[in-house]
Amino acid sequence: MSRRAAFRLLLLTGGLAVVGYLVHEAGPAVVWDAFRSLGWRLGLIILFPTGAAIVIDTLAWRLAFLHPPPQGLSFLVGARLAGEAVNLGTPTASVGGEPVKALLLRPRVPLREGLASVIVDKTTVVSAQVLVLAAGLSLSLGWLPLGSSLVIAMAGFLAVEVLCVAGFVVAQLGGAAGRGGRFLAKLRMAPTARGQAMLDGLDQTLRAIYAERRARLVGSGLFHFLSFAAGSLEIYLVARFLGLPVSVGAAFVIGAFGSAVKFLSFMIPASLGALEGANMVIFAAFGLGGAAGLTYTLVRRLREIAWIAAGFACLSVLSARPAPSAEPDARVRG
Repeated sequence: MSRRAAFRLLLLTGGLAVVGYLVHEAGPAVVWDAFRSLGWRLGLIILFPTGAAIVIDTLAWRLAFLHPPPQGLSFLVGARLAGEAVNLGTPTASVGGEPVKALLLRPRVPLREGLASVIVDKTTVVSAQVLVLAAGLSLSLGWLPLGSSLVIAMAGFLAVEVLCVAGFVVAQLGGAAGRGGRFLAKLRMAPTARGQAMLDGLDQTLRAIYAERRARLVGSGLFHFLSFAAGSLEIYLVARFLGLPVSVGAAFVIGAFGSAVKFLSFMIPASLGALEGANMVIFAAFGLGGAAGLTYTLVRRLREIAWIAAGFACLSVLSARPAPSAEPDARVRG
């Protein structure tokens, strides 16, 4: 086992230990009673908000291509589900599923254009998270004092997210992929000539998307923002079904704060432990109780398991599809 894999396993084990401790502190009976009170409505929570968010996210991804992909929306939804299943279900720091999405699009979409689309889409996702957290901070002042430790912490998180987005965009426009290949060459680990050409082509495609598709990129970011808003209904539904007084606005803010924690704990598989602890603090700050925050996060884990299973099913089906006879490389303009 490599050191990196061992480190990820250690983080996963630590996360599981934290979840166990939090369940003990909140009271297993309290958490179990909350799940029992949800009853059949648990299925509705698992299916509805996330299903809507996935479709909206896929529409956002469709806007991130240099050329409109020939696949229909249902195919792209399946490819997105497959990639996200790899992101959430494997220890790849939430990025291992992105190449999977691009590979599933071949040969109808050339690899470098598919990779460029998922990189740009990831950028608009993070940009939307910045907008979500900024909106969440503004709305939070209706419930929390400006000087509260939670608001101050989230303001700090917002600054980190802004820096990350800026750095990510600068790296893409600066030809990071091609430079990375040439740097590996200096270390005597050079990619093949074809591999280096693909990396340089990826840089060209990224620059073309940012130069020629600016309006579509704005639209992609707005779709991701709407996707988050739809997803925050999950918090509202769980709280209301548990009999807790929460507004749609408060649910949005709670989700925005939780999203920031998930963003900064991306190295921990599925943010296990970090998200549970953070949601207990956030829910308590809104007067909903830490146990409710833990219950919601455990419901979220069940939802993730269900959609991961659906994603791997999509991966199995799509990867077995017969490919067209030729790859349309002529679509890519260098």
